[in-house]
Amino acid sequence: MLRPPRRLPRVPRRSAAAAAAGPGRRLLLSTPIFYANGPPHIGHLYSALLADALHRQRGLRGAGPGRLSTGTDEHGLKIQQAAAAAGTSPPELCERVSGLFRQALAQAAVSFTDFTRTSEPRHQRAVRHFWGALQDGGALYKGSYEGWYCTPEECFLPESQLAERRDAQGRPCKVSLETGHQVHWTKEENYMFRLSAFRDPLRKWLQDNPQAISPDPFYQHVLRWLEEDLPDLSVSRERSRLQWGIPVPSDSTQTIYVWVDALVNYLSVVGYPETHGEWWPAAHHVVGKDILKFHAVYWPALLMAAGLAPPERIFVHSHWTVRGQKMSKSLGNVIDPFACFSQYTVDGFRYFLLRQGVPERDCDYYDEKVVKLVNSELADALGGLLNRSTALSINPSNTYPCFSESCFPKIMDYRGTKAVGRASAEDYEFVASVASLPLQVASYFEGFQIYKALECVALCVRQTNSFFQRHKPWKLNRKDPAEKLWLDTIIHVTLECLRVYGTLLQPVIPHTADKLLSRLAVEPEERSLSSLTFLPRYNGKPCPFEGRQLGPDTGVLFHRLEKSRQHQAEAQKL
Repeated sequence: MLRPPRRLPRVPRRSAAAAAAGPGRRLLLSTPIFYANGPPHIGHLYSALLADALHRQRGLRGAGPGRLSTGTDEHGLKIQQAAAAAGTSPPELCERVSGLFRQALAQAAVSFTDFTRTSEPRHQRAVRHFWGALQDGGALYKGSYEGWYCTPEECFLPESQLAERRDAQGRPCKVSLETGHQVHWTKEENYMFRLSAFRDPLRKWLQDNPQAISPDPFYQHVLRWLEEDLPDLSVSRERSRLQWGIPVPSDSTQTIYVWVDALVNYLSVVGYPETHGEWWPAAHHVVGKDILKFHAVYWPALLMAAGLAPPERIFVHSHWTVRGQKMSKSLGNVIDPFACFSQYTVDGFRYFLLRQGVPERDCDYYDEKVVKLVNSELADALGGLLNRSTALSINPSNTYPCFSESCFPKIMDYRGTKAVGRASAEDYEFVASVASLPLQVASYFEGFQIYKALECVALCVRQTNSFFQRHKPWKLNRKDPAEKLWLDTIIHVTLECLRVYGTLLQPVIPHTADKLLSRLAVEPEERSLSSLTFLPRYNGKPCPFEGRQLGPDTGVLFHRLEKSRQHQAEAQKL
């Protein structure tokens, strides 16, 4: 029998390469690998879109080599049972469901570089090696374990996390307080991981790295967990009960716990055990709050025990409800991403989830909300602005017109300034808002507050529409030289704003942003965030776009959405 280590482990040091900051450093961004017992829903999609937006934004900043990993978790009792219920084998079920996830993520324009399946030989080899590292470090021992086991969550739960309920037959039973899933008393001999030995190292890791878990409420939550008892963790299951999984090396009577198996995907994807040092621990995990303990307590402790450093950051998000109710198969309200792409377009639905999703709290989905937001902010505000400012009636030459410094002279402090040239004090305030937008957006992305970044962009789009409406360029006489200077300046400022918005929105609505920037004749090499400047002519610098012929008119930027027929019918009944 293996004995637990007597001395508390130390947090492994980060490699110099991984600790290096600044441009050129590598970074792995990851979604959870999704459990392959059923098709994807919008909760899965939300995780993937958050990671995708971060990955795209980092690439546009030219921050260095990056990877975005995702995939499917294909082992465990839940899949074994789901396959039996469906009258198929676990490999056949996983092949089909994994294909659905890959299809959904590709259709959603998730720019993943790696798609891991835990049934792959390369992953299983990594898991066996990781198990060996835990064993060699003395972190595993065999012991008898009993407790309340929740099959849907694949974990044991303490009494404090249980509630008394009645099952479908009216018999008393125990369920998980958080999920409502029924639990069953289970007793078996398993391999145990001495999690209790890692409480102080985990605390030290978090205290030394206050940004390790974001947003802060989840960081505080993990610290509170570490104040409670941290019992040793059962990390295997009896093979007689669970055949669908990776056998414990040198013990064919046991199967490696599905969560240990699944978490190692973050290492296997970067070449563990040979080449992972080129990437690890420069990893940022995006996870749902329901799997926070697995990622913020169990995973760092397992890594430390195997002689590896914890990941740099864990970004945590909350869940989506549907009209105030939790999504569940029994309620029939699980939202199909494929139906949403068809109804709202890919970019429309990406925008809704990233604009409305607030990581700190659960967010609500319903059809009218999507239609109202997307029509208001993409079709009307952004699309309408592009259409109005590029219309041949206002811009007959179809060019990026010249900026007049006499009409819009630079002033050092716009606050309290009265009108200068043709520009009003309100115009100076608006231009200052747009000038500060790129840094503001970058800061919100860094803080995992993408919804706030989009809120700022939407506000500036509204301000630009107000600027355009305020000065009514359609009423100006292009034949009058003075009027023409001001007319061209209004259009120049508006197009510069649109160029900034198009550039900043690329990580969120890539197709629409590409269409917008192509209409403005912004070349692919001119779309990076690192070189983004706004209104250089205002600062006395040349503008490379001035005088350039605009790109082809490809029609409406974003077509207005219609409410689904189902909800139209419901509205008529009211």
